[in-house]
Amino acid sequence: MKMSVDKTEALLTQEEMRMLIQQSQEGDKESRRRMIEGNTRLVWSIVQRFASRGADLEDLFQIGCIGLMKSIDKFDLSYEVKFSTYAVPMIVGEIQRFLRDDGMVKVSRSIRELSFKIRHATDSYVKKYGTSPSITELAAELDVAVDDIILASDALRDPASLHEQLYDSEGDSLTLMDQLRDDRSARLFDHIPLRDVISRLNKRDQTIIYMRYYLDCTQSDIAERIGISQVQVSRLEKKILAQLKTWMGATPEEKVEKARAD
Repeated sequence: MKMSVDKTEALLTQEEMRMLIQQSQEGDKESRRRMIEGNTRLVWSIVQRFASRGADLEDLFQIGCIGLMKSIDKFDLSYEVKFSTYAVPMIVGEIQRFLRDDGMVKVSRSIRELSFKIRHATDSYVKKYGTSPSITELAAELDVAVDDIILASDALRDPASLHEQLYDSEGDSLTLMDQLRDDRSARLFDHIPLRDVISRLNKRDQTIIYMRYYLDCTQSDIAERIGISQVQVSRLEKKILAQLKTWMGATPEEKVEKARAD
């Protein structure tokens, strides 16, 4: 259910807010509703700061309300601090995270709204039970299909770069691309006269190239097969490719001399 700004809602005093927060944190839903509705003007005033960012202001208001609800849940009544002093940074942070995430991949409003509900339901569940809910539990709580939960959860995740380093040690790095199979590799190599050049490699290096570029194996698959680490496979693959490039780039005379030397 969407929230809206109620222009007629009377402003709450600090004493009233502290009382409503305490009751809300004790599970009183009516106090929680009054606290939220009594602070929608605060949320809207913060949303106006982001009007020039090009985002839908209604979307930003909904996100700001999530920050408001988090503030109500987490506000520490033992400190003599105004609620707005604590709530404003929380609301601003929630909106900024949304703007950052929303800029990566564009998704429909319905998916975004479900994602926001998932986020809030997860926070509430963790606060109540001290552990994260399962996908099935979230689906039951929000009365939606499990597939919809999975879709909405994945839709707002930051995309990963294929060149993102997963491991780096002394110049030997592994990227996400190294973990993936590529069905185009074999087709690509079918058009390059590599048979004679590859035959000059030792048996282990031939196995690495064959498994990597003809069987589409990952470096992890190869490491398990020949009994070395994935980092070693990565290092050897780079060395082998550099050697093949050198051989393929040699002049005819250099190839003859190299063959005689071998």
